[in-house]
Amino acid sequence: MTESLSGKRIAVIGAGYLQLPLVLKANQLGVETYCFAYEEGAVCREHCTEFFPISIVEVEPIVEQCRKLAIDGVTSIASDVAVPTMARVAAELGLIGNSIESAHLCTHKLAMKRRLRAQGLPVADFWDEQTAASASGFPLVVKPVDRSGSAAVRLVRNQAELDEAIENAKATSLSGECIIEAFVTASEISVESMSVDGHHEVLAITDKVISGPPSFVELEHHQPTQLPEAMKSRVEVLTKAALDALEVTTGAAHTEFLLTSDGEVLVTELGARMGGDFIGSHLVQLSTGYDFLQAVIEASLGADVTAQIGETACSGVLFASAEGEIELDNIPKSAIVEQKTTGERKSTLGRSGDRHGYLIYQHSHRLTRGTP
Repeated sequence: MTESLSGKRIAVIGAGYLQLPLVLKANQLGVETYCFAYEEGAVCREHCTEFFPISIVEVEPIVEQCRKLAIDGVTSIASDVAVPTMARVAAELGLIGNSIESAHLCTHKLAMKRRLRAQGLPVADFWDEQTAASASGFPLVVKPVDRSGSAAVRLVRNQAELDEAIENAKATSLSGECIIEAFVTASEISVESMSVDGHHEVLAITDKVISGPPSFVELEHHQPTQLPEAMKSRVEVLTKAALDALEVTTGAAHTEFLLTSDGEVLVTELGARMGGDFIGSHLVQLSTGYDFLQAVIEASLGADVTAQIGETACSGVLFASAEGEIELDNIPKSAIVEQKTTGERKSTLGRSGDRHGYLIYQHSHRLTRGTP
């Protein structure tokens, strides 16, 4: 238990399985947790200090309840939808957090891309619904402006597909908006970072394996990256520049990049929260020894979270889906940290929720779903 944190109270925006590692870590630290979420799927209910069945987008009731509770900090992990609510709670109660403007920039893909481009950062060409007719040609990628987990993301190759994808993305979007982007053939990586008072520290770079079009669902994540040192340095510089451009000053962040075969590096998205898919909650500590979960809690309470970051092992998460099962014969039992079946196997893979199982590993070298 961290003595300075014992008895502190934090509001956790969300109570689903993504937030469970955060709540369990807070329990270890002696920090009281007050979770806000729909009752359905609220697995944290049995583990937090108190649960409130309030949707995470119902900001005013959450603010008022947090005021009554006299909470000391507010946080969430792996949830973009929680970010604006976190910012409002922090602003209303005078707690540590990113600004309301920063929360908007980090959760609205059009606003994000416009700011990144205005600040001179490299991004793929993009359009809104009104300017889609001026797009440079097919194929294009259509996304809701404010969702994650590959929800309603589609590659389109003609006008009919574009029109259908736009309507689908708008229906999925919380704000009814979409973004259209130029399709770029590239590999994908993401970067986990921690910010304190506007100072940014890169913790880990994650290499990704993505399913093919049209949905681009993530199938594997691996740390540390296999990028050359020069490219790693370039990515780190761009990460910090993107954090500054989007006014992120506090807490965890997850920045995604495209790397083209001709050496171009494009900023894809930035979330003011740690990466999902167990990247932040598990892989960072497994590969570097840095307790990212504890740091997120401490940062929300104003504690010092600086640390030396090093590469101590290889770690990763492999997902089972319609694209393929995990070949357990190729995974040493001693390397398995956690393994779970999360649902029935689906015949198609259209979003992250269609995956039906995962395996988290830590090993001396990188492991994949089908390769020893």
